[in-house]
Parts: sequence; C-alpha cells; structure tokens
Amino acid sequence: MSNGRKLFSLSVIALLVSGCAVTSQPISKVQSEQRVQQDLAQMFINQEPVTAPITLHDAMARALKYNLEARLKVMEEALAQRQLDLSHFDMLPKMALAAGYSGRSNLSASSSLSVETGQQSLEPSTSLDSDRDVADLTMVWNVLDFGVSYVTAQQKSDQRWIAQERKRKVIHTIIQDVRSAYWRAAAAERLLSKIDSLIDRVNEARSTSQRMTAQQVGDPIEALSYQRALLDALRQLEEQRRALSLAKTELATLMNLPLGSTYTLAVPDDTNLPVPQLNVDFNKLEEVALVSRPELREQDYQVRISAAETRKSLLRMLPGLEIDAGGHYDSNSFLVNQSWADVGVKVTWNLFNLLSGPAARDAAKANEVVAKMQRQAMSLAIMAQLYVARANYNEALRQYKTSTELSGLDTQIADQLRNRYKANSIGELQLIQGELNALNAHLRQDLAYAELRNAYGQVFATVGLDPLPKMLKSDKVADISQALDQTEADWQQGKMEPLQSF
Repeated sequence: MSNGRKLFSLSVIALLVSGCAVTSQPISKVQSEQRVQQDLAQMFINQEPVTAPITLHDAMARALKYNLEARLKVMEEALAQRQLDLSHFDMLPKMALAAGYSGRSNLSASSSLSVETGQQSLEPSTSLDSDRDVADLTMVWNVLDFGVSYVTAQQKSDQRWIAQERKRKVIHTIIQDVRSAYWRAAAAERLLSKIDSLIDRVNEARSTSQRMTAQQVGDPIEALSYQRALLDALRQLEEQRRALSLAKTELATLMNLPLGSTYTLAVPDDTNLPVPQLNVDFNKLEEVALVSRPELREQDYQVRISAAETRKSLLRMLPGLEIDAGGHYDSNSFLVNQSWADVGVKVTWNLFNLLSGPAARDAAKANEVVAKMQRQAMSLAIMAQLYVARANYNEALRQYKTSTELSGLDTQIADQLRNRYKANSIGELQLIQGELNALNAHLRQDLAYAELRNAYGQVFATVGLDPLPKMLKSDKVADISQALDQTEADWQQGKMEPLQSF
C-alpha cells in the first residue's frame, strides 16, 4: 500500500511539472498571411458594385450599409440582445442531474460500542453493497435569487437599448463625416484637372526660361526672378493638389470601397450648387434635440439601471426562501426503497447583508443622483451645441457668399489677363499669376461650400434626428439613398419628428 501511495505522489508531481512547462508557439508568417487574406475577403464581401457616378446620398447609403464601424455597432447591439436572452435563464430554478458508479475493494462494515458499558454491542455488519449505481435529479429554487435575477434582466434590457442608442450616434457621425468628405472630394474632382493643367503650363514656362538663361538671352537677374516666381506658383499648386488628392481616399474609406478603386462623383456644376436653407423653427429644434439625442436617451437608461441597482441592494437584505425537490435512485440491495423523491423548504438569511445593505443602498442612491445630474449637464451642453451649430451655419453661409463674389471677380480678372496675353500686352507670368489667383479663389469657394453643407448637416446631427425612416423598402443602396434624400427634403420643409427610428 505504501508503494502505491509513492507511485501516486510521483504521478501527481510529474503532472504538475509538465503543466508548468506548457508554452504556446509564436504565430507564424503563414498564419498571419492567412489571417490577412481572410480579413480582406470579409471586409469587402457582398458589396454592390459602383456602376454610376455617386451622389451624396449614395455615398451616405454605402457608408451606412458597408462601413465597418457601423457594422460593428450592429453586432454589438445583437450581442446585447443575446445577453438579454441569456439573462432570462437566470430566473429559472437550478436543476442538476448526477449519475454514476461507486465501488470499493472491501465491505463497508462497522460495529457498535455501548455508551454505558464500553463493550461491543453489535457484531461487525454492513448495509451497503460494494458495487452500486446511483442517480439524482434535484431542483433548487431560491425566491430571493429569482427577484435579483429579474431586476438584473431588466438592467440587461436597458443595456440593449443603450447599445441601440450608441448605434444611432455612430450613424449620425458617419453621415456627417460622409457629408464633409463628399463635398471636399467634389471640389477635388472639379479642380484637380485644372490644377494639373496649370502645373504643366508652369513647368513649360520654367523650362523655356531656363533654356533662355542657358543661352544667355536677356537679363539674368530678371530671368532668375521670373523662374523664382514660377517656382513659388508651382509650390502653391502642389500644396493645393496634395490637400485635395486625399479627399477621395477619405470618402472611399468611409464607403468601405477597396482603397485604390476608381469612382466618380455626381456633383452639380459649380455655377449651380444648391445653397441649403435652414427654414425651421429653432424652438422646435431645441425641443426635438432634448428628446432625440442618443446621449440623453442613453443617460435615461443609465438612470433606470441605477434605480434597479438600488432595488437589488434592498432585495439582498431580505431573507431568501429556498424550495428544493428531487428524485433519487440507489442500487444498494440493502435498501427497502431503491428509488425515492423528497421535497424541502427552508429560509436562508445572510445576516451580514443587514450590515452592508444600508451602505450598498446609499451607494446605489448616490449613483442614481449622479446619473440624473449627468443627464441635466448633458442637456445644457446639447443646447449649447445647437446654438453653436446654428451660429456656424450662419457664419458659413456668409463666408460662402463672400468667397463666391471673390471667385467671380478673380475669374473676370483672369479672363481680362488672358485677352491681354493674347494681344501680347502682358507676359506669361502675369497670366499664370492671374489664373493661379482665380484657381485659389475657386478652391476657397468650393471649400467654403463644403463647410456650409457640413454646418447645415451639423444642425440636424446636433438635434439627433434619424436620417432613415423606421421601415425601408429594402437594404439596397438605391433604396437607402432614396430614403435619405426624402428625409433631408422633409427636414428642409420643417417636417421633423423625434425618434423616427423607434
């Protein structure tokens, strides 16, 4: 028997040593490459191809449907729903099933001693088979645990609604990002070809001047000054090109198009850009904002969760009523009844909860008060954001009107300089400078228009209005785009209802 114990001890030590020596292998390059291929395949899978110029609302629709951040929020909302479904099972009784075999190498026998004489009063005997089968099915239900689980399920339900509010916030943010990127990309699409053409002309003029300098034709100082002016104009053009060239890449990222893919934008001519008008009652905007903003609604749910936590702290102070019932089986041949059922009721009370309960209740109450104060502070901040958004819109509208007038004047000046250059009354440098000024003014006009559209959209994003109706014809990009277009048209006419998606 001693040898057996030694062997068992050595086996346990060997298992412990081998467990401590376990280590993982580094991820191989092949595994990383496989992961990259799988991620790339999933990132752009099942997307509708781009077959026509993309409008603003098409870009928004693609971003809402395919943007990875939006898809992540949808999955988080689904996860919250699954957690809510799982919490319902916590309210059910605990049920356990056990079955097995029990055996020993000798009989389980015993004798008895008299407590009066100290003599053996019963010869060694047994009432238990050496080998037997056992099975138990027991159910335990604690009423107090049920109450706590019920309140917890309510909190999980509120967390599910919080996940939906966060998804709404992401949708509003994506819409604004697309709006801003779209109009900057539109400016790039209109102006990049003009910038490239003017860069070619500047480089050609520089080459001509350098050849004349090499041939020692004309005043060297005047030629070098001319080349310097051309180089400065080239630097300005290259800076403008760099700023514009990234706009379409940013928009493609928002739409989740494969980077490097080519696409065109369906934008109106620069002489026919629609100027958005804010024809809505500002008092109505305030009212709708305080009802619809996702952050405020999230705080509403947080207050409810805090109130539920207070109820849970009170429930834990109460005694628990535990009901148990079960069925049992034992193959022991000495038993008169080898199968039987039992039932019991008992009261359990953790007395230490009486000591910690008041403190837990006070902490939960304080958390509830803090949540309410946070909501009030956020309400004030949202009202301030709305006033700032309206001020930004008014300022952006003035700046756009001013930049439009300046662009018109610089365009007329460039036309006059072009006529004089054809008549050989001015040099090419003056014409290039005039055309560069006109191009800069045109760029400032387009950027001012992009800022105007962004400020206009920011007003409605600050209000918290949902850009999509509750029901869509389908999840196709065209139908989503049409719904976005109709919603924005309704907003321009002052038709807005809080929480359109609920």
